[in-house]
Amino acid sequence: MRIFFSAGEPSGDQHAAHLIQELRTRNPKIQTEGFGGPEMQKQGCLLQFELTQLAVMGFLRVLPMLAKFRRLVIQAETFFDATPPDAVVLVDFPGFNWWIAKAARQRGIPVFYYMPPQLWAWAPWRIRRVRKWVDHVICALPFEYEWYKGRDVNATWVGHPFFDEVASRELDMDLVASLGDSESRRPVIAVLPGSRNHEVDRNYPVMLDVIHRVHKRVPNVRWVVGNYSPEHSNECQRMQSDAGVGADMTYYVDKTSEVIEAADCCFMVSGSISLELLARRTPGVVLYRVGRFARLVARVLMTCRFITLTNLIADKELMPEYVSCGNPASDAAAISDHLSKWCLNPHTLARRRDEMSVLADQAAVTGATERTAELLLAALNVESTSVGNARQVA
Repeated sequence: MRIFFSAGEPSGDQHAAHLIQELRTRNPKIQTEGFGGPEMQKQGCLLQFELTQLAVMGFLRVLPMLAKFRRLVIQAETFFDATPPDAVVLVDFPGFNWWIAKAARQRGIPVFYYMPPQLWAWAPWRIRRVRKWVDHVICALPFEYEWYKGRDVNATWVGHPFFDEVASRELDMDLVASLGDSESRRPVIAVLPGSRNHEVDRNYPVMLDVIHRVHKRVPNVRWVVGNYSPEHSNECQRMQSDAGVGADMTYYVDKTSEVIEAADCCFMVSGSISLELLARRTPGVVLYRVGRFARLVARVLMTCRFITLTNLIADKELMPEYVSCGNPASDAAAISDHLSKWCLNPHTLARRRDEMSVLADQAAVTGATERTAELLLAALNVESTSVGNARQVA
């Protein structure tokens, strides 16, 4: 049994890696190959190309890379013709993965879309592509499942694998304790600038402005920055130095979970990391800087009220969110107000944490990776040699 994976984002690489591990636990004879990242490779996936190197967002950023993406599609088509796999599993990254889905279906290879694109938010008319090129959509969010089922798509809700990863992650509790700084009772705010280069470049200068504003009102705040890579950490520290922000700021690499766990609240760039905040019951404020063209397109195309997954699940603005375009001064002022009030009024922050806890108890369902592995094995009529404890959600 051979399964071809295609994952183009760092988060997708992690989700695919955990799924590959779960599949091979159930049947060690399963072979995996395709496009992905280093986490998939660690689980024995034979990478034909490290697709996560090309992770970008935004139409204008994709344009210069179209030729590269096209060559990869041709590479996949050649591979499917020469040695067709038993199934293709796509993980998010829709702009590219639509072409992989089409290539597979044209050759009679079953296509499963794990962590499907958020069509319900920005491109509902593309449901035609799903019906035409995807055999089964494996949904992470309950409202997402209802949306696909309501449009005659074969779909299953398994829960979000992010909650599995949060639950299984072993924290450095010594670091959590030191970051919490409970003896001095200083407020601790986690800063999460994003995992992509352009996210850091666009958002961190505004985040520094917010930090400077809060520092003037609440000077005893301790800021802990969780960076995705050493390069991001170095760049963020350089920007802080250039901006002359004198707040108490400490930088950590690959310690995002500890930073979130220790913080009283978070200031973050929008992304799937909001689900970890939900799982850890940590309130947050969300920023996402966009260009004028992207903002115009979003106003025309967006069919939902929020961009943050936690707010979408809650169906209300549990995490204040700011999609910022142009002069960011008014957004920086509003965000600094939120964070300052939370620091100065612990009871308000505690009420928000209680709201997070109620939602987490309802929505932070674990077992998604196990259920997905069982679904794939059953759909492909592959024997599971290991008994899992997955239960069907929908």
